[in-house]
Amino acid sequence: MAKKGQHFTQYTPELKQEVVRLKREEGWTYRQLRERFGIKSDAQIAEWVKKTQMGMSFEDQRGLWNRKTFSSLEEENAYLKAQVDYLKKQNPNLHGEEKSQRLKDSK
Repeated sequence: MAKKGQHFTQYTPELKQEVVRLKREEGWTYRQLRERFGIKSDAQIAEWVKKTQMGMSFEDQRGLWNRKTFSSLEEENAYLKAQVDYLKKQNPNLHGEEKSQRLKDSK
């Protein structure tokens, strides 16, 4: 688990491709690759090789699955309102309905 203030090393897609090429085509060992490129673990290299074999990209995919494109602000606004309404129905206690209902019942 990540610790507060921990720094993560980010590697460029070009470096990852070169490491994978050296591993697959020239048979470099994990140790040679770690020492040559300053990579911290064998598991990281193995993950890059696996991604390459599966035809996946090295680009950062975080947050992309949830992005929506809208043709107008009105369309985006309608989408967001529907999302809020849905969440209100799923969690009525979070929006004060239960509290206001108790006040009515106590009168």
